[in-house]
Amino acid sequence: MKPELINLSERYQAALRRHLKQGKHASLETARGLGSQALATGLQTLDLAKLHEQTLVAKLLPGYPPGKRAELIKQAGVFFAAAIIPIEKTQRDARDEAGQLKGFIETLSRRTVELAASNLELSLEITQRKAVEAALKKSERHYSELLEQSDRLQEQLRRLSRQILSTQEDERKKISRELHDVIAQTLTGINIRLATLKKEAALNTKGLDRNIALTQQLVEKSVNIVHQFARELRPAVLDDLGLIPALHAFMKNFTTQTGVRVHLTAFAGVEKIDTVSRTVLFRVAQEALTNVARHAKASQVEVTIQKLQKSVCMKIKDDGKSFSVERALHAKGGKRLGLLGMRERLEMVGGKFSVESAPGAGTTIQALIPSVNRPHAKSSRKNSPKTKKL
Repeated sequence: MKPELINLSERYQAALRRHLKQGKHASLETARGLGSQALATGLQTLDLAKLHEQTLVAKLLPGYPPGKRAELIKQAGVFFAAAIIPIEKTQRDARDEAGQLKGFIETLSRRTVELAASNLELSLEITQRKAVEAALKKSERHYSELLEQSDRLQEQLRRLSRQILSTQEDERKKISRELHDVIAQTLTGINIRLATLKKEAALNTKGLDRNIALTQQLVEKSVNIVHQFARELRPAVLDDLGLIPALHAFMKNFTTQTGVRVHLTAFAGVEKIDTVSRTVLFRVAQEALTNVARHAKASQVEVTIQKLQKSVCMKIKDDGKSFSVERALHAKGGKRLGLLGMRERLEMVGGKFSVESAPGAGTTIQALIPSVNRPHAKSSRKNSPKTKKL
């Protein structure tokens, strides 16, 4: 485009913009001056009409709301009619042509504006539909993931139930064998010795004291075995004295049997939580230490029980070898029964279970239980930490 036409276009746009802002009472002298300049540049009526249309539709009308555009188009038509007056004087049919062009420009501009508005509404509708479709797809994926997660959890529960039943049956077999092989034999020996004592007492009392002492030893051994079974099934000290003494007793026996040192740090206020929660903490610690003895090859374990704002936190950290937590949780058979059992126990009382394991850092098990005091919970001990190394 020539420089003079560029200058004319810019001046025409600025003048028309001012005219539209000033309203019906705006002066038309500027428009006539621009018409004279257009005539001097060599523009015809159609050329000025195209310039007017481009300026109005492309530059000015998009800045106004749709409801006001019809009035602005009429007002701009007055400006254009004034601008072509100098050109009309040089052409005989300029007036008729200007009227026709005015109507043509108004019609064309109105249709252009309506088309632009329709395109905008269509674009917004398409955008909204795409957003709705994306939300629906996201929702479908979310529900699909939830369904898959639910199926996995149900399968885990079924496997856990089967494993628990199998473990219970194994425990029954173990207890049955122990009762038959140990206690039954001991009681049989006691019965034989009593029969012998009966005969000896009738014939001769020599050596009677010694045989009575041996029989008493067998009775004491049987009692100790029964007590051991009872402690393994449920330690009486947990109900009589509380969680901390029960853990101390269990950890002392654990160290004696495995050689793994256990260090316990606990705050006495843990005894104030309800019996069920204390039992869960004891069982989690028991299962965690059993796993350490079986798999970790550790030399030391740190057990910490501390009070948080709204919960009690127990951490069990060993210095043994690490393992893949994800693989262990999804393993088949009885390899993951310990982890799932601990998690299930905690979830029964509204608690949370987590486990971390990394090479060189050992394994850390964390159990969180809400610290809700029950009326029957013990509350006589002071809330001070207790530390004991076994």
